Amino acid sequence: MNEIRHAQAKAHHLAGEFDAARRLYDEILADDPADHDASFRLGILEWQMGNGESALVRLRTALARQPSQPRYRLGEAQVLASLGRLDAAEQACRRLLADAPDTIDAWLTLAAALETAGRWNEAAHAYESLLRHEPAHADALNNLGNCRRQLGHWDAARAAYRSALAARPGFASALTNLGALLQTRGLLDDAIGLLREAVAAEPAAAAHQANLGVALAAASRFEEAADVLAHARRLDGASADIAYNFGIALHALGRPREALAQYRAAVALAPAHADAFNNLGIVLKELGEFSDAAAAFEAALRSRPDFVAARNNAGSLARTLGRMDDAEAHYRAALALQTTEAGTAAGVSAERSATYNNLGNVLKDTGALDEAVDCYRLAVECDPDNLVAHSNLAYALMFQLDDGHAILAECRRLAQRHEAPFLAVAPEHRNARQPGKRLRIGYVSADFRDHCQSLFTVPLFEHHDHDAFEIVCYSSVERADAVTNRLSSHADRWREVREFSDERLAELIREDEIDVLVDLTMHMADGRPLLFARRPAPVQVAWLAYPGTTGSRAIGYRLTDPWLDPVDGMQGDDRYSECSIRLPETFWCYHPLSDEPLAPTPPAARTGGVTFGCLNNPCKLTDRTIGLWARVLQAVPGSRLVVMAPPGQARARLLGRLAIQGIDTARVRCVPFRPRADYLRTYHEIDLALDTFPYNGHTTSLDALWMGVPVVTRVGTTPAGRAGLSQLSNLGLEILATHTDDDYVRMASALAADVEALTALRAELRPRMQRSPLMDGARFARHLENAYRAMWERWCGHEALGPAPALHA
Repeated sequence: MNEIRHAQAKAHHLAGEFDAARRLYDEILADDPADHDASFRLGILEWQMGNGESALVRLRTALARQPSQPRYRLGEAQVLASLGRLDAAEQACRRLLADAPDTIDAWLTLAAALETAGRWNEAAHAYESLLRHEPAHADALNNLGNCRRQLGHWDAARAAYRSALAARPGFASALTNLGALLQTRGLLDDAIGLLREAVAAEPAAAAHQANLGVALAAASRFEEAADVLAHARRLDGASADIAYNFGIALHALGRPREALAQYRAAVALAPAHADAFNNLGIVLKELGEFSDAAAAFEAALRSRPDFVAARNNAGSLARTLGRMDDAEAHYRAALALQTTEAGTAAGVSAERSATYNNLGNVLKDTGALDEAVDCYRLAVECDPDNLVAHSNLAYALMFQLDDGHAILAECRRLAQRHEAPFLAVAPEHRNARQPGKRLRIGYVSADFRDHCQSLFTVPLFEHHDHDAFEIVCYSSVERADAVTNRLSSHADRWREVREFSDERLAELIREDEIDVLVDLTMHMADGRPLLFARRPAPVQVAWLAYPGTTGSRAIGYRLTDPWLDPVDGMQGDDRYSECSIRLPETFWCYHPLSDEPLAPTPPAARTGGVTFGCLNNPCKLTDRTIGLWARVLQAVPGSRLVVMAPPGQARARLLGRLAIQGIDTARVRCVPFRPRADYLRTYHEIDLALDTFPYNGHTTSLDALWMGVPVVTRVGTTPAGRAGLSQLSNLGLEILATHTDDDYVRMASALAADVEALTALRAELRPRMQRSPLMDGARFARHLENAYRAMWERWCGHEALGPAPALHA
């Protein structure tokens, strides 16, 4: 009878009819509790049904009756491994193999347990022992490849996967693993081909679809990636990783709201998914949902306290929100997490470099310029390929040095490091060489928005001659606003290119056949130096960001004026990699984008004492500048000083530096960064502006003058340090531009001593500006267009751009 029930139970078991099989096994054991075979088979059935503990009890009952039975011993080891009792599973396997060393499944169970425990080398040896008994065991070969990959033995891993495929053609798991390996080695086309084979072999397996989608995204084939990952999501809606990767593809396609939904799905499915929380925060920040972004970064860090990228992103958000102390704390914590030992790995070095760069940005914004420069240097040292950090270093030196040659040397080092591969390829331009044709001018910027740059692009764009010039703007603005709309209304073509790679944008510019391409950002934030290195236009020129040099061999021209770069000056054009074109009057043409009224009376008339002020970024407040201010305040008893500094450590640091220079900080008022209207009203509290050195105020000085506040400047040798001279000379007020420290102190104290004369000067400043070249948009546009035409005519007469004599607009 039991033999018949055994046969029936086995038949149901093999057919997957587990409930029927269990009833029969139970009946057998009820009649004969010592039936070890029924106990064993019931244990296997319980294991298959996910009841590991019950399975273990049944298997051990069978073992108690037949302790030497290999099948029973193997079953116990397999169940122990499935329950995560890896040490016990290992010991059970080793005892069995000591008695029966050719038991293939015991080797497989042992190796798998060691692999699960992360003991990759021991696991690999176990798989190799199995393969000595059965060389064509496809699963063992595949798993051996996984272990070798974990150990960094790439060639051995690849060989193991290929052997697995030779043993079992179309083995989807081996195809996926080999594809993933090739992806990590940068062989994306080969990887994608293998992953497509895996999908073809098992089209209903969501994991294969997901791996293919990830590889397509790595190859920047985001449309295909999104389609594949959407299918994977339909196959497995419970996978947080698939939702996460789908979000990455959607984000890359510029579909942030859809990406947001996927990241939210991922964290709902896996509440400890730190990467998904981090990416969720990134998208929320881009969408301006800052409080939710902060919560997402906090969740990422709770799940993974040593998550450096999330720490960096939390710091970036804090900086955006003006919480500089929090930003600095995040970045310093991120650096502390990156140990010296780990720093030898390329990925960690790059991450450490990014953190140093981010910390440098905060320190620069809060006035710790020397420390910021040190951070940028460390960022470049950690990762010489960190172009953003190198650009930040080059730009920061302009605030630190009154030495154009030293600045050029760093800019050239940057260009040599990053541009060389692109300069080796000769550009091809289809532009018709017709000197008098309607020129296509392309402007490239991420700041076509409510940004200080727009104070200068608005008056130009409003006065371009569209009969002679076609204006094309390549905008990388993150969030468009009313100023964006105003600027775009004056362009013949407006291109949204934020999501474009440099290569894709370069190709678009070539297709547009831009004749003159203008870099409005240079080495400032969100610049695109490697776009210009690709030379998508025959004539390329740098303007507006700052009147310095890029160091680039791909940008042929820089715009300047006779005050920033006097032709007969002691410093020559050898400080620039570009050919200098001097606009006849001014580098800047200004529009306040505000109708903020002047103060009815100067502060001194209300308070009885003169208030000096400087609303420049704290990074310009060098020790040299503070020393000059100390002398001015000493020369003008009872005077006060207004400076801009964010609250917290930055303000305390600045006040400490002022005190060291002998300034009584009780005479100092610090104001925070403010929206433009509030910032302009701050000038109502200032009688006289004191300029900075060696980098003068540029936009800030024009704002001060517009608000009726005279500016006393100290003239330097670099164009950034001659901005005050240029602006004041265009107003007929070059007397306020001093050439020595002593003259600076004398001029400021003399003006402060004559409040009546100061009041008269304040009253005439705005009318002066409105009559001057500084606010004559039509006049400035003609001068700039003449410069573009001169550059173009030169290109029409030469096959290749090379050294050229200075041109004058």
